Amino acid sequence: MSITLDINHRRVDAPDGETIFECAEKTGIQVPTSCLKQGKCRECMVEVLEGLDLLSERTSEEGHLPDHFRLSCRTHFVGTSGTVRCHTMRRSEIRIDEGGMSLPGIEDGIPLDPAVTRDGDRILLDGVEIAQSAEPIYGVAVDVGTTTVVMRLVNLETGEIEATQSFENPQRFGGSDIMARIHYDTHHKGKLLQRTLLGYMNRAIEDFPCDPQTIYEMVMVGNATMRDLFFGLDVESIGQKPYRSTTEHELLEGKRESTSLAKKAKTFRFPTHPDGRVYGLPLISGHVGADTAACILAANFHHEKRTVGLMDIGTNTELVISDGERCFAASCPAGPAFEGGSLTCGMPGLEGAIERIHIDDDGSVKTEVIGDIAAAGICGSGLIDVLGELVRTGRMNEMGRLSDGATSFVVDAGEGVSVTERDIGDLAQAKGANASGLQIVFETAGLTYDDFDVFYLAGAFARHIDIEAAKRIGLIPNMDSRKLRQIGNAAIEGATLALLSRAAREEAEKLVRGIKHVELETHPLFFDYFVDGCQYKPVDLANDD
Repeated sequence: MSITLDINHRRVDAPDGETIFECAEKTGIQVPTSCLKQGKCRECMVEVLEGLDLLSERTSEEGHLPDHFRLSCRTHFVGTSGTVRCHTMRRSEIRIDEGGMSLPGIEDGIPLDPAVTRDGDRILLDGVEIAQSAEPIYGVAVDVGTTTVVMRLVNLETGEIEATQSFENPQRFGGSDIMARIHYDTHHKGKLLQRTLLGYMNRAIEDFPCDPQTIYEMVMVGNATMRDLFFGLDVESIGQKPYRSTTEHELLEGKRESTSLAKKAKTFRFPTHPDGRVYGLPLISGHVGADTAACILAANFHHEKRTVGLMDIGTNTELVISDGERCFAASCPAGPAFEGGSLTCGMPGLEGAIERIHIDDDGSVKTEVIGDIAAAGICGSGLIDVLGELVRTGRMNEMGRLSDGATSFVVDAGEGVSVTERDIGDLAQAKGANASGLQIVFETAGLTYDDFDVFYLAGAFARHIDIEAAKRIGLIPNMDSRKLRQIGNAAIEGATLALLSRAAREEAEKLVRGIKHVELETHPLFFDYFVDGCQYKPVDLANDD
C-alpha cells in the first residue's frame, strides 16, 4: 500500500515523509520557486483537489492560504495509502494565440514612437538618459487578467514581438473572482496577492530571450482591481459602492489629472533595468478598467464612424458600444465558470482540455482535446459546445434541466469527465450577467442589433468559442454572424500599441474621458434581466419593438 500523487495529471508514488515538491520533480514538473524550497517565496503553491487527509499539518508559512491550497515545499505525505490529486499554479502552459489578429488599430502597422529611444549608446526615457548600452532596447506589454496573465517581449527599435508567455494568475488562492480578491487583500496584511504575482512575473521576465537589464519599460493593463493590486494600491474602495479605484476618487476630487499610473521598475524589484518604468493605462470607471481601454484602443473605437460593439468575455466581462458619436461601457460580473473555475471538470485551455464537443444523432459524443492526449477536463470553448449541443439535441431545456432526469452529462466516460447540473447552474449565472449587461447597455444607448456594422468578441476564450453554439445558449448577442468578429486578446494588443506609441497613450487618455459608464447594478430591472438571461435561449432582446 502506498500514496499516489496525481499532480497536473501526472502520477507518481509518494513515499511517506517526502514533500509534494520533491515528488513533483520526479515527474518532470518544475514547481515555481525563488527560494529553493525554503518556504519563503510562497510561489510553490498547489491546489489540492483530493487527499488533504494524507498530508502533514499546515505550517506557519502557509497561514495566508485557504485550506485547499498548500505550499508544496512545506507539505509532506503522512498517510499509508490513497491518492493526493493537485495541480500547480501553472506557468507558461496556457495556450497562446499569436498572429491572425486583424484590428483597425493595428492592421496598418503600429507607428513607432516609444517612450524609450536611443541616441548612440545613450538610452533615453522621455528624452532623459537612464542607461548606456549598445544592446537592443526592449519593452514588455502585460495583460493581468483575473484568470490568466499574458506577457509580451517587444523590440522597441523595430516593433517586432520577440516572445510571449502566458500563465495562470497565481493570485487565485485569494479567490477566483475580483470581489473575493478585494476581500482577501483587505483582510490580509503584507500585500500577499501583489507579492505572489510579482514573483511569477519575475520568473517570466528571466525566461525571456534577452538580458533583463535591456528591458526599459513595461506597459500593464488589467481591470481596475487587477491593475491596482499589481501597483500595490488599496483596492477596498473598488469593492464598495460606488465601486471606484482610489485613483478614480482622486481624479474626481481634482487631486490628479488621470487615473493612469507610473512607477520606476526598481519599485517592483523586477530584474529589468532599475531606472526603467512601469506604466499602467488609465481606467474607464468602476470595474471597467485599463484592459478595456486597451481593447478599445486596439479596435480603434476613437476613430470609428460606424456603429460598433465589443464584448471582452472573461471572469469579468466588459461590454462597450459606440454609434460613432457616443460610447457606453459596462462591466458584467460573470465569474470564472466559463474559464473553467469552480466547475467539477473545468480547467483552463491547457493540454488535456476538451475544447470541442459534438453529439451525434445516436447520442454518442465526439470530442477534440488540446494536445491530442487523454482528456483531463473541459475548457471554456468545450463548455460552450456541450451546452449548445445539449440544447440543440433537446437533451437540456431552457431552464438548464437535463431531459432524461440525470444529474450530469457524461462527456468522456473513460476519463471520468462530465458536466453536472450544478455546473450548468453556475454557467447559467455567468451567462445571465452577460445577458443583463447587453440588455441594459443597448437600452441605455437606444440601439438595436440591426444598427451595428461590426461587433467584436474579444479575449482568448472568445477566440475559440463556436459562434452558433454561443448564440444558441444566449452567451453572446443573437445577431447576424457576419457582424461578429472574434479577435482574441485585444487587451494585450492595446498594451503593445501603448508600449510602442506615445501617441497611442495620449489617445487612451482622451478616449476614457469620453465614455459613459453604465452601472448595471443600479438599474431597476437588472435582476429581472439577469433571471431571464440565466435561461439557455438566444438573446434577442435588442431586436424587440
